[in-house]
Amino acid sequence: MSGAGELGGRRFSAEPLGVDWIHGSPSAKHNTDPDLQVHRYDEHTVVLRQNKAIDYEAPFLYLLFGERRAVLIDTGATASPEFFPVRRTVDDLVETWLARHPRRHYRLLVLHTHAHGDHVAGDGQFLDRPDTVVVGADRDAAWAFLGFADDPDAVRPLDLGGRVLETLATPGHDAAAITFYDPWTGFLLTGDTVYRGRLYIEDWPAFSRTIDRMIAFAGRRPVTHVLGCHIEMTRRPGVDYPIRTTYQPDEPALEMTPDHLHAVRAALDEVGPEPTRRAFADFVLWPKG
Repeated sequence: MSGAGELGGRRFSAEPLGVDWIHGSPSAKHNTDPDLQVHRYDEHTVVLRQNKAIDYEAPFLYLLFGERRAVLIDTGATASPEFFPVRRTVDDLVETWLARHPRRHYRLLVLHTHAHGDHVAGDGQFLDRPDTVVVGADRDAAWAFLGFADDPDAVRPLDLGGRVLETLATPGHDAAAITFYDPWTGFLLTGDTVYRGRLYIEDWPAFSRTIDRMIAFAGRRPVTHVLGCHIEMTRRPGVDYPIRTTYQPDEPALEMTPDHLHAVRAALDEVGPEPTRRAFADFVLWPKG
């Protein structure tokens, strides 16, 4: 990785994450899961999942540490800090990281994969946090901050200090959608554009162009895992859990590979230019409207 600086403890592996993700309970009465599951992938990389008993969407969030600042990608589906303490959880993680890597004026940047409510609801918990910048998830704010406003086809760097992410605008699921690539781990963070679930598509031609762009992008970089923000499929090919399901005991893994991008491309080619809902082994094409 270019500019690795002081960061150590790097993990760069295509081995499965090997996580037993919280996946809900047979009933909310019997819920014993934490409000937010914390998985420390390596010393500087954390993957979090919201409890399905709090919100059935159960999105995944990503916290990446650099030498000068950390970035939190998405803030979850619930605004209330009482029911969803995302700020407190992130504060604890940052405090623990700084205890091992002391420095002054360490900052937090809050960004989003896109602007839908289940990815931005926790933003308000960070608005008064010191040394923190919360960037709006809407297209105007997010694209302007990252540098896509004048050139939507650009790949823009996001420098955390010794860890430089690459960002690209990937509309289709949502007009404001953004994909993040982390050379430190090899993670390609695809938000709701590609994941094991219902791929809701607001703009079919834009989504098709985005998939082509993601394939080309991933083909020029070492990608260890393609990681989205939900799991909605069962382990049975082509079978998803019903919408609003709060118990998913038969989930497949979160992590995918670049082959999944090609599978989405092949599915789009099979369906053709007319938006059509159709299930495939690992996802469902689901045009909206």
